[in-house]
Amino acid sequence: MLSLPELALPVLAVPAPDVLAAFTLACAVLIVTPGPDMALFLSRTVAQGRLAGLVTLAGALSGILIHSALAALGLSALLAASATAFDVLKFVGAAYLLWLAWQALRHRGGLTLDAAAPVRLSYPRLYATGLGVNLLNPKVILFFVTFLPQFVAADDPQAAGRLGFLGVYFIVLAAPSCSLMVLAADRIAGLLRASPAVMRGIDWLFAGVMGAFALKLITARAGGS
Repeated sequence: MLSLPELALPVLAVPAPDVLAAFTLACAVLIVTPGPDMALFLSRTVAQGRLAGLVTLAGALSGILIHSALAALGLSALLAASATAFDVLKFVGAAYLLWLAWQALRHRGGLTLDAAAPVRLSYPRLYATGLGVNLLNPKVILFFVTFLPQFVAADDPQAAGRLGFLGVYFIVLAAPSCSLMVLAADRIAGLLRASPAVMRGIDWLFAGVMGAFALKLITARAGGS
């Protein structure tokens, strides 16, 4: 009698120290780079207070957690099916990171914070709004699918576990960092309004880090390593 193969979630595995350090740097830049989720939880903090901002942030982080888990599982399945396809995805990811770097330099970053938002949302609605911003954004899953493979080798027997670890690790880094942003929302809002140069500096930092990772990957693969 035929039986279906058992499906098991990969056991989390910690990457090498140099890989983890590089991923930490990339995450730090991503966390401070303004986006729709940051604009949302900072705006809600300015409009309704810190608790509202934290609730909105919790929703946004939940969306990212779901996306990163789905990306890790999907990439694990791809790796199990074809290491070659996984390597091809890495090249696609490198191209995508270069495109993100170009976009950051081409378009000035901006963060609109509405301190006079007329509608006060309930806490469940705040959480749902934060969740929806990331969960319903196809760019988030596209980013994780093309970003995570940059830090895992296709021939690594524990690649699936490392992908899972990196997804969880991103949330562990983002949660306290973004919470501090909520607590300092008024000061951050004032700084960004008073100094557009800060926003432009973040754009250049983001572009530099994304471009460096993409070029490092391309040259390493081209050299046969």
